[in-house]
Amino acid sequence: MKKLSLAILLSVIFIGCKNDTTKSDRIIVNYNETKKVDTVDTYFGVEVKDPYRWLEDDRSEETSQWVEAENKVTFDYLDKIPFRKELKKRLSSLWNYEKIGAPFKEGDYTYFFKNDGLQNQYVVYRYKTAEDPDTAEVFLDPNTFNEEGTISLGNLSFSEDGKVSAYSISEGGSDWRKILVMNAETKEIIEDTLIDIKFSGLAWKANDGFYYSSYDKPKGSELSAKTDQHKLYYHKLGTSQKNDQLVFGGIASEKHRYVGGSVSEDNRYLQVTASTSTSGNKLFLKDLSKPSSKFVTILDNTDYDSYIIENVGSKLYIVTNRNAPNKKIVTVDAANPGPENWVDLIPETKNVLSPNTAGGYFIAEYMVDAVSKVMQYDYNGKLIREVELPGVGSVGGFGAKIEEKELYYSFTNYVVPGSIYKYNIEKGTSEVYSKPEIDFNPENYESKQIFYASKDGTKVPMLITYKKGLKMNGKNPTILYGYGGFNISITPSFNIANAVWMEQGGVLAVPNLRGGGEYGKEWHKAGTKMQKQNVFDDFIAAAEYLIANKYTSSDFLAIRGGSNGGLLVGATMTQRPDLMKVALPAVGVLDMLRYHTFTAGAGWAYDFGTSEDNKEMFEYLKAYSPLHNIKDGVEYPATLITTADHDDRVVPAHSFKFAAELQAHQSGNNPTLIRIETDAGHGAGTPVSKTIEQYADIFGFTLYNMGYNVLPEKVNDDIKE
Repeated sequence: MKKLSLAILLSVIFIGCKNDTTKSDRIIVNYNETKKVDTVDTYFGVEVKDPYRWLEDDRSEETSQWVEAENKVTFDYLDKIPFRKELKKRLSSLWNYEKIGAPFKEGDYTYFFKNDGLQNQYVVYRYKTAEDPDTAEVFLDPNTFNEEGTISLGNLSFSEDGKVSAYSISEGGSDWRKILVMNAETKEIIEDTLIDIKFSGLAWKANDGFYYSSYDKPKGSELSAKTDQHKLYYHKLGTSQKNDQLVFGGIASEKHRYVGGSVSEDNRYLQVTASTSTSGNKLFLKDLSKPSSKFVTILDNTDYDSYIIENVGSKLYIVTNRNAPNKKIVTVDAANPGPENWVDLIPETKNVLSPNTAGGYFIAEYMVDAVSKVMQYDYNGKLIREVELPGVGSVGGFGAKIEEKELYYSFTNYVVPGSIYKYNIEKGTSEVYSKPEIDFNPENYESKQIFYASKDGTKVPMLITYKKGLKMNGKNPTILYGYGGFNISITPSFNIANAVWMEQGGVLAVPNLRGGGEYGKEWHKAGTKMQKQNVFDDFIAAAEYLIANKYTSSDFLAIRGGSNGGLLVGATMTQRPDLMKVALPAVGVLDMLRYHTFTAGAGWAYDFGTSEDNKEMFEYLKAYSPLHNIKDGVEYPATLITTADHDDRVVPAHSFKFAAELQAHQSGNNPTLIRIETDAGHGAGTPVSKTIEQYADIFGFTLYNMGYNVLPEKVNDDIKE
């Protein structure tokens, strides 16, 4: 039929609808007026006002009242979206399927994680390895930790014989953890709870005890005060935490913000990685078979990322990007482990390496344009085979203890829900172990990878996923999602909320921006410090590609990202407010002049630089800092900022100040709202119930501000055409 203009299209859609979203009938937002203070900082002779500095005090009653008032405005708006309840219902319905994790063996038992469907937290089950899996019993159920489901399970680790387990918990989403020690046979707690633990693994030394990492408890707010002296401790079973041994760190002259310890599978070695930022680490080794042994330095600088993946006797196998931006595996003897003695075992290739060990082999995952390819090598570096995967997508797992004959791995992509496969390590064959039964048919969707040119001509890959039969008419609601930082690779994986979005005829577009790790260290560095603008340019170019190729248009485009991705959204919407209809910055780093003063933020300086480094770095940061680039007289897109009151990774003050500044300067009628979750943190461990509510609000806000008054799937296809 003849194409209809947007105005006619919307008028047809809205016939008979209760709440018309035409300009004269839009939802009116009555914002709170946020108090301003006369706070001014001076950087290299330049004065910078910070009128909402008071919102950084997360313990003040005044901030609490502001949060309550802002949430009232936001939820008053969200409550008026006519199809929000329908979205929540569909999200809940699709979410409600059994999800099973890969099994792993500890002692006499095989353990696995499972969620029946809508449980707030995954439950740990186990069965005797020699018995039928159908006999599995509940081993640990985090849903019983509290009624609201806001206490989540972090690490779960077992002693060598599997008879004792230690697990960490997070309360309200905080990065601060507690560790509980349990008799794995009786499931009884056997020690006092360890407290004040953060950014920590749990590394057992045989059956005697375990290593963990933490900071001294900060002065001031536990959720926002700076933490930058990480330490590694050893906890001996049967003793009090106050007597735990400081193993590494704590020297004032040698500050490390991140310290981690791990024990080799044969219990002979303790390796320690020590970092000043999120990239690069020193590497140390201690021979645990000799009680009086000292730490041996393998690497004394943080120029590279290196770690020991395996040892056979004193022969060490090290994964490193030293002189190999895409990583390689080298060997060296523990007696003389310095890099001058390293010998290449599995050389660097043009693709990024992420290896694991299983059954006496290296299982080497490579990223090829952000999708997985897997090779199997023996310990002499000989290629045994390429592992045949179930399709094009992302794998996870591929790890097992050295005596195991089989392993389990996961496979997924943007349209295929995560499935578990069992792999015979010697034969190289895979079989389905667990495949979810879900009310979503991947055959109805397609996902294709394209390459587009960024502002400086760099080719950037992007995966675009949508329902088959999509009309390229520029009117498809589209979410452009990005991250672009910290060497983190965004690889294709199934997400229930994204599936609901695509059911509505929505397009999901995910570019692999510079700053990530998809093409190794050089790709990462190209999006850091004085090159950070490359990341925003890549994202803007992705949006322009989608518009030019009529996947969508500015009236139907939303940009979304969290944490460093929240910075990406904030910078993009302030640089190019004309490019999108909706902006969705989540838990974002939005004040680039002060981010390093909160919690572990100083550790992000490798990617960002700081405003204190030098004048040039200060000026560069100020030029793109979202908070400092909001201007009068600009119509910014409809914006829903999301954060949480227990986020001590990227403190909510970033979002608070950005929301206040944006509300004060927004020109036009696009809403500027902030949704502040309570008893939640940066994202990990968020209860399923809260996650569903968040997505219903985000998608509802997005579609409503694109002009929809009913869900897109209810609009007749002929009218949409």
